Amino acid sequence: MRVLISVYGKSGLTDFAKGLLGLGWEIVSSGGTSKALADAGIAHIEVESVTGAPEMLDGRVKTLHPAIHGGILADRSKPKHMAGIEAQNITPIDLVVCNLYPFTSKPSIEMIDVGGPTMVRAAAKNHAHVGIVVAPGDYAAVLAELSDNGSLSDETRRRLARDAFAHTAAYDAAIVDWFNSSDDSDVLPQSITVHLEKAQDLRYGENPHQKGARYREAGRSSWWDSVTQHSGIALSYLNLFDADAAWKLVHEIGDEPAAVIVKHANPCGVAVDVGIAAAYTRAFECDRTSAFGGIVALNRPIDAELAEEMASNPKADVIIAPGYAPEALERFAAKRKNMRVLQAQSPGARGMELRRIDGGFLVQYADVISGGPDTWNVVTDAKPTDEQLRDMQIAWTVCAAVGSNAIVLVKDRQAVGVGAGQQSRLDSAAIAVRKAGERARGGVCASDAFFPFRDGLDMTAGAGISAVIQPGGSMRDEEVIAAANEHGIAMVFTGERHFRH
Repeated sequence: MRVLISVYGKSGLTDFAKGLLGLGWEIVSSGGTSKALADAGIAHIEVESVTGAPEMLDGRVKTLHPAIHGGILADRSKPKHMAGIEAQNITPIDLVVCNLYPFTSKPSIEMIDVGGPTMVRAAAKNHAHVGIVVAPGDYAAVLAELSDNGSLSDETRRRLARDAFAHTAAYDAAIVDWFNSSDDSDVLPQSITVHLEKAQDLRYGENPHQKGARYREAGRSSWWDSVTQHSGIALSYLNLFDADAAWKLVHEIGDEPAAVIVKHANPCGVAVDVGIAAAYTRAFECDRTSAFGGIVALNRPIDAELAEEMASNPKADVIIAPGYAPEALERFAAKRKNMRVLQAQSPGARGMELRRIDGGFLVQYADVISGGPDTWNVVTDAKPTDEQLRDMQIAWTVCAAVGSNAIVLVKDRQAVGVGAGQQSRLDSAAIAVRKAGERARGGVCASDAFFPFRDGLDMTAGAGISAVIQPGGSMRDEEVIAAANEHGIAMVFTGERHFRH
């Protein structure tokens, strides 16, 4: 029995090769893999000895030879195939062990493997007779099955072949993505190749009768892959969906201590303060009712005192923070046994977003707020104060994360009213005003899109709002500006809409 080993990742290589050698397998290898085997004192045959040809073109050509691929691709059930390789003095290869260059680690032309994918695909195509191993995590199971049975079962070879094609598909997808990223970044690519691998099974999907799992782009990782769950029951689909929204928003708010509470994908509490405990308390006070069963995200570690307060408030489904004092974890585990307590790193940059529609996807670049007070246009007689501008920045950031139509009221760096997801902007304004009550007085209002009529502005002005931030661009802008002047309200146009559906 002959095995061809050519791997980029050397993890577990020597133990696996020694195990195969002990079972009587003949090993063929080349390049860095051959050197690693030689350094470990493992007997093997060089590929050059099999092909009768030296490596060429800085190693670009070494396994691309009939002596290799004839041995891999020969269909053992066809006498003509076997006679053909025998006539050419080619020995069948019964197992291929190969994994590819980690292209995403250092994308370049030289990291585009040719011989490796060819061997992997050849062995996977002929999986009825040849085993193909691309993952070091399979070494032990493959070795055990060969030891117990002398060969791999049809089921195992089929599973390994599926994994092999997935391996090469992910590799090719990474190369396509690299070419796409090298093009004009303002233009969406003509094609997008996405390859996903399961990263985490979830309790269920949006509802208990639906299956759910988290997948990631193959060969890539995100902050979710480094999350530590300290306590609580298993995560569900909506836990991840809402926690992702909360964690991103709390990092978009700014560098000061901030707290965000999300419920059903919408923020229902946001606050910034000099300390994280005060930020949490004020975020929770925004909408105590909606906070029940929500996701709490903090951008500072949680100490024992804050944990005691959080554990005493109405239940959160998930808490996510960059760190916890040991005593904080003890309090959560004792008082909120089912609550998921997550520790995470900062989220990365946001790229393209895909959303499923029938027969395909909608694709866009992530919505990122550009500009700030220096680029905003004051359109009213009244000019915003520094304090109002500060609150506007928070309100505008939060508003972009709220489902449209969105109205957000902020006072002293605390969200006091959020109106989300209404078909009418006036209804969203009414909800935000109702939730804020007297807390709205002297605060600011953010609208994710322009006010189409003055009625929405009149409603927030009646609640005591002193300043408004909105994109502008309505046919009735002048009417809305006049209304703001009537109320003595400062208003700025950003020129940028932030719908979120």
